Amino acid sequence: MSLHWVPATERIELLADPVARAVPHVEGVEVAGIDPDLADTAAFCERYSVRLDESANCVVVAAKRGGEIRYAACMVLATMRADVNGVVRRHLDARKASFAPMADAVELTGMEYGGITPLGLPEDWPILVDTHVAEHPRVVIGSGVRRSKLAVSGAQLAGLKGAEVLPLAG
Repeated sequence: MSLHWVPATERIELLADPVARAVPHVEGVEVAGIDPDLADTAAFCERYSVRLDESANCVVVAAKRGGEIRYAACMVLATMRADVNGVVRRHLDARKASFAPMADAVELTGMEYGGITPLGLPEDWPILVDTHVAEHPRVVIGSGVRRSKLAVSGAQLAGLKGAEVLPLAG
């Protein structure tokens, strides 16, 4: 099955509300509807013939220090894993860093689990973009909901407000 990509601003009904508000401020974002049961990366890539190294995941990290919890998003290619306890923890100057609990990630982002994306995240969250993602000409990412995906250049992700590019893969 192939994907039908259209400008995301023309199909905002396929986006979570915070993503729909952010998309007009990011040039060149496209959206394609998908089967929501196939939103998880491996199933999506297999069904829609998208290579894993063309797909990027957004993971929400909870960084803790002195009783304070700060959240950040990490963008890594689907073929890689973010070094949450090393690179990410040190970059966020945290004593401990881990994947945020699903309920927290969903509530804080206003997005569906499995569809969380850096577009539309809370403005005070850092967006840590792995160098491989930032250098990619076009990556497929979540849309905030499980029924669609976005396509955007790595340079656009690296240029988001609050984005920082660094080698995240461990």
